[in-house]
Amino acid sequence: MGLQVQYMLGSGEHDRAPHQEQSSLEVRMERKRMLAGRRRAVLAVVGLLAFGVACRRAAEVQAGVAQSVRARPNILLITVDDLHWGSLGMTGNSIPGISPNVDRLASEGLWFAQAHVTVAICHPSRNVWMTGRYPQNTGALGFENIAAHVPTLVEALSSAGYYTGLMAKTGHVVPSRAAAWNEQVLARELKNGRSPSLYYERTVAFLARAKQTGKPFFLMANAQDPHRPFAGSNQEIAFKARDNGSTEAHYGGGFPDATVAFAPAAVPVPGFLPDLPGVRRELAEYYTSVRRADETTGELLRALEESGLADNTVVMWLSDNGMALPFAKANVWLHSTHTPWIVRWPGTVARGRVDRTHFVSGIDLAPTLLDIAGLANLDGVDGRSFLPLLRGEPQAGRERVFTQIDKMNSGESYPMRSVIDAQYGYIFNAWADGKKAMRIEAMDGRTFATMLNAAETDTAIAARVRHMIYRTREELYDYRRDPDALHNLIGSPGSDVIAAKYRELLLRHLRESADPQLPAFERLLAQRASR
Repeated sequence: MGLQVQYMLGSGEHDRAPHQEQSSLEVRMERKRMLAGRRRAVLAVVGLLAFGVACRRAAEVQAGVAQSVRARPNILLITVDDLHWGSLGMTGNSIPGISPNVDRLASEGLWFAQAHVTVAICHPSRNVWMTGRYPQNTGALGFENIAAHVPTLVEALSSAGYYTGLMAKTGHVVPSRAAAWNEQVLARELKNGRSPSLYYERTVAFLARAKQTGKPFFLMANAQDPHRPFAGSNQEIAFKARDNGSTEAHYGGGFPDATVAFAPAAVPVPGFLPDLPGVRRELAEYYTSVRRADETTGELLRALEESGLADNTVVMWLSDNGMALPFAKANVWLHSTHTPWIVRWPGTVARGRVDRTHFVSGIDLAPTLLDIAGLANLDGVDGRSFLPLLRGEPQAGRERVFTQIDKMNSGESYPMRSVIDAQYGYIFNAWADGKKAMRIEAMDGRTFATMLNAAETDTAIAARVRHMIYRTREELYDYRRDPDALHNLIGSPGSDVIAAKYRELLLRHLRESADPQLPAFERLLAQRASR
């Protein structure tokens, strides 16, 4: 037996008998099949394990991304339309109870005392907000659509997982990018953007749907007060008469019933306007619209509070430009672009702060909101985030802003450029040649008509009317002493050195921002140098 075993286990091929060789071959073949089967089984198990690990990791990554998206703050951007800086209680308006909701919002966060929009006209101003670019770098100097290659705030937030909504001003908020909004509410569905109760109802519905998605939300709610026609005015009566036939997104929905809430004798008159009965009457109508804009703000905030989302929501509030009266909207004076800019962010922005030092601008809105959301800035922006300021940190390079006007809604061009800092404002009116006359929306209504009538017998008012219509090539104001821009310092004793400083600042800015008015400004400088 031992010899048999020893023989069978021999390794020499020549020692095996034929039937033994056949048997040995079968054994080897069987062993190979068994080993191959085992290898396949092992590989299958390993594959299943690897697949399971990969699936688990993918799920973890997906869950992490979802968690990251959910962790981003919600954003409620509230804008009002054509509001003068000094119209609110928080900025010194003496009318009792004119803006309790906006005042409360400011007390719960931070507001910037040196905030300016970049363009004091609704559509171009909002283009700047959505792109972070000066108008010449968006491809739209006026009411045109921005260039197709220019990225926008709403597209960036939508791509990052935000549920997006737009209320009113739909034709003025990058309308070419309508697909980036999950929801749009036309102004006509909100009583032409003037019904506080309808803003509340639509906001409640939007927030409920946003909650269901599990995504953070970005809602841009645009009140169309205190834009013309002012509440209770004859102009509003005329608008009502033709509103039913309107096909514009901003109109056709009717106006809320309104009566003028303030006695003309009791309203404050901004220093850049003459104190005349007709002016006071229109201001009483304007302030009635201001109060309704405040009520709309209150209803938006009420809807947010009731949703339970307020603690994780950044609220930003500002106006798109100054009031639609002479010497304000569609110009570049201090009161054209100066805007109350409020940010409330529970847990990050300290309550009751006022920043009176740092200048912030419309070009900074998109970069700041993207920074707040933890997202990369848009390509090609001219602005930058002021998130450090929200955290109470200093930020260099916030000593001035640059503002501009190009085209009106009519398509007419009145190019203007300005640089504003804590004391001075310098203006270059490229269009002013002493012959061309300005005609803009702010000259509609009772105020300018009243000024024209008064100009027949009042030389000071006549001079103001001429200045409004024809302007002059350069203007320089000491806004610290003359915030209403009543005394142009160009050519006055001691002004040359100051003017030269601001011309140099503006020249550098025009070069850096690829401004189309650079050649005209260089011609002005060459003319001055040759004198």
